[in-house]
Order: sequence, then C-alpha cells, then structure tokens
Amino acid sequence: MRYIIIGAGAIGATIGGRLARTGREVVLSARGAHAEALRADGLRLTTTDGEAVHRLPVVTGPAELGELRPDDVLLLAVKTQDAIAALDAWGDAEVAGGGTAAQRLPVLCLQNGVEGERLALRRFARVYGVCVWLPATFLEPGVVSALCAPLTGILHMGRAAGGSDARIRAVAADLEESGFEAPVVEDVTRWKYAKLLGNLGNAIQATTGPEPDPAKAALQLRAIREAKAAFEAAGIAYASDAEQTAARAGKVDQPPGVRGGSSWQSLARGTGSVEADYLNGEISLLGRSHGVDTPVNDTLRHAANIFAREGLPPGAMSIADLTALADEAAARA
Repeated sequence: MRYIIIGAGAIGATIGGRLARTGREVVLSARGAHAEALRADGLRLTTTDGEAVHRLPVVTGPAELGELRPDDVLLLAVKTQDAIAALDAWGDAEVAGGGTAAQRLPVLCLQNGVEGERLALRRFARVYGVCVWLPATFLEPGVVSALCAPLTGILHMGRAAGGSDARIRAVAADLEESGFEAPVVEDVTRWKYAKLLGNLGNAIQATTGPEPDPAKAALQLRAIREAKAAFEAAGIAYASDAEQTAARAGKVDQPPGVRGGSSWQSLARGTGSVEADYLNGEISLLGRSHGVDTPVNDTLRHAANIFAREGLPPGAMSIADLTALADEAAARA
C-alpha cells in the first residue's frame, strides 16, 4: 500500500513520518511555505526517538502524481473546514485501470468532530473514521513535534458506516508497527463523539490561552453538559470516560509544559479559520434539531470564529470576559 497524506500538518506529518520510518511508502500533500520546506529540507519530525528527517515525495494536489494506484490509501488530515475542497480534488483523480479515487480508493477521515465522515460519504464509496489521540505541534514549515510516550498516539478506526473489514485491519497493522496503537472497532463514531466532548474546550484555549485555569475548566464543563444533553436527546452513544481512560492510560503520556491545541495552533499560524463550526457548532446543530439550549457552545463557536476571521492572536481574551458572554447568552436562552 502507498499512503497519501492529504494535509501534512501536525497530525498528518506525524503519521506520515512514522509510517515512512518503518519502510511504508508515503506521499505528503501540503500547501504554501510548508510544501516548499518539505520539498527543500524534508520533514523534520521530533518524537521520543529523537529528531528524524524524512525526505518524502511532496505534492500540492493529485495532478502532480498522475494516475493514482489501486493500492493507494488516502489519509484525509486537513481540518474539517478544508475537507470539501480536498475531497473534491482527490475524489476526481483517476486511478490506473479505470474509475476515480472516489469510486475505488479508501479514504480515512482523521478530523476532530464527526462531520468529516459525512462529507466523505457524500463523495467516496469507501470511507473510514479515525478517532485521533495524537498530541502534536506544527512548529514551523517543515517541522513537527510529537512527544508522547511510549506510543506516539492512539488511533481508533473502523468503517464510517459501522463495522470493519480486511482493508482497515491492514492499515491498522501498518500503524501499529509504526509507533501507534490502532484498535479496529465496530462503531468508531462512539469514540469520535466522546473525543468531541473534550474538543469543546478548544475554543476556550484558543481565545483565552492554553494555561490551566479553574474558570476555564468550569466553562468547558458547562459546554460538555450541554453536549451530553444534546446527545441524549438525539439518541447518540459515546464512549464513556472509563473506556477512554482505560484506552489511553500509560500509553500516550506527554512531557510537562503548556501546549496549544489544534485551534490554538490555527490562530497562531494565522490560517484564517478554525474548526469551531464542527466542534461547538456540532452541539449547536444537535441542540437546535432536538430542542436543547446550547448557549455556551454557541458563544464559544462565535468567539473562536471572530478570532480567526479578524486575525486576533490566540489568548487575547480573558476567561472572565468569555464567561460573561456565555452567561449573557444563557440568560437569553
């Protein structure tokens, strides 16, 4: 199999680099200065094994590869807000022997939230979900750090529509040889909905900073309570805290220090967008569809998007001000 990493940022580059380290064939797809750095200097990936430079093929789109191969596996690692453009571009790519990637090739969705699989299923015949537990940092173009130990990350995976098959088990085997735990599960969405609960705090971290604070924890807990009420109203199952703790305990320990998560990194890099519409916004959608008020998640989504659109630096808002906005929204609900 050849792995094509669509979106070789912190997550995609880490997975691509680790696969390459164990001899798997990997192509990185990236844009802009990051693509230029990867081509010129290779991928500098730091893990607990130390720093390694991986000189891999780098493309900005499928046209640079020509016909795709029947054994290609597409790993969609762009943020959800960029998924439609990536899926359309790669889905239309022709595959040797006939047909398109959307018709013939598997695509694995590595986004936070649950929308990536929905978008892919509208376009691709073979879609798999991946619940990513892989704290990694995009340091600068061409340079990524992923310092968890003893494993680099945990990747629960399965068919997006439920179940598993030989193809995803083969991918999981390659990942497990490359420094990950990759459990193949029958209902991967249970894990993705569970992780979504934790990602509801991404907007808090992005707007008020990554430093721990009781007031930040309290606001995140309010967002999680709204989400659980929406899940219950919608009949959505999710992995329990005990299941998640058991799955991760002692396997993906991080070194001490404060790190910004994916939304914080998006603001720090000035990308102009964050995933809030598909994290907090997912809870707003469920709430509005099932009669559950979600003022805290509405506020967090709105605040994070303002920061992204206006190019505000991460952490520029106080938690007191953000909480006050959530309180005002709750009073209006």
